[in-house]
Amino acid sequence: MELNVDLHYPLPKGGGLQAQFSVSLDSPRIVVLFGPSGSGKSTLLHCLAGLLQPGRGEIRHGDTIWFDASQGISLPPQRRSVGLLFQDYPLFPHLTVQENIAYGLRRWNRAESERSVRGWIDRFQLGGKENRFPAALSGGEQQRVALARALAPKPRLLLLDEPFSALDLRTRALVRAEVRRWVEEERATALVVTHDIVDAMTLGEDLIILSEGVILQRGRPLDIFSRPASPEVAKIVGVENLLPAQVILASEERVVLEVGKGRIIAVGEAPPGGRCFVSIRAEEVILERGRPAQSSARNRLVGFIQECIPVGAQVRVVIDCGFSLTALVTRQAVEELSLRPGAEITAVIKASSVHLIPTE
Repeated sequence: MELNVDLHYPLPKGGGLQAQFSVSLDSPRIVVLFGPSGSGKSTLLHCLAGLLQPGRGEIRHGDTIWFDASQGISLPPQRRSVGLLFQDYPLFPHLTVQENIAYGLRRWNRAESERSVRGWIDRFQLGGKENRFPAALSGGEQQRVALARALAPKPRLLLLDEPFSALDLRTRALVRAEVRRWVEEERATALVVTHDIVDAMTLGEDLIILSEGVILQRGRPLDIFSRPASPEVAKIVGVENLLPAQVILASEERVVLEVGKGRIIAVGEAPPGGRCFVSIRAEEVILERGRPAQSSARNRLVGFIQECIPVGAQVRVVIDCGFSLTALVTRQAVEELSLRPGAEITAVIKASSVHLIPTE
């Protein structure tokens, strides 16, 4: 059984959302929708939920037609049996925490409903707040209640729009793990919108990149983050080093490229025409000082540090080595290597970490 989507919906900034994909419903799965603001991610969830009606196309859930423009079919949200959580996570202000969670369990018997509500209160660390009203909760607590309310009825399809945005890092990791566990336990399918790279990398094994209403790439998160299909995807997934390059030598074993005033060695096939972009994630760049360490890396680029930019627990180091190259290192590495602007440094990159993207 599959969820089949083929729809078009006009977007506020012009153009339209053109989504065509399918998702297997026979095994537990989390599909992550990732892309910049205004790319159509939330609009897609609203169309699936029945809150927006596409201009054309169809949506099928197994053998059930949810929407078909040609036949004039559009099932209302209550007949699509989906669990919903959108960015504003609205709770019923006149209901307590436990009453909000139990709202979708009205057809359950009382004992089952109470047991389920108690379980979600424990799982999302809401103990002691059962009888509070939403106004007395923090934003993160409200978001956990809304998420529990969406999960409690055990929907076959779960639609989550930025479900962890109001949570601190510790709670975010806990709730993320609980969502994954729930999907596995219930053998359910979830579509999750997020702007957070950690969420995208850790939530599921199916990632869809959206931009300006178009699906640019789909695959395993690690594959997309390390081997983006286009320069646009590389920018969306946060590749720090996206450099125009020219092939100057290609063989079965390696590809030598001219990048700025320097050279880089890659493995794989040379792109047609010879011109391409070199994509290197900053965490794949290793910095060394002094005698070279034992390494099989083919790229050893000597340069000078231009700047060191703190980024949370890490530091982004920008190096001039004939072209501008960015590395991401720990604060401890900064101290141990005495990384300072103007200092000479060697950047070490494995040829397998250099991904080539055709210009066309």
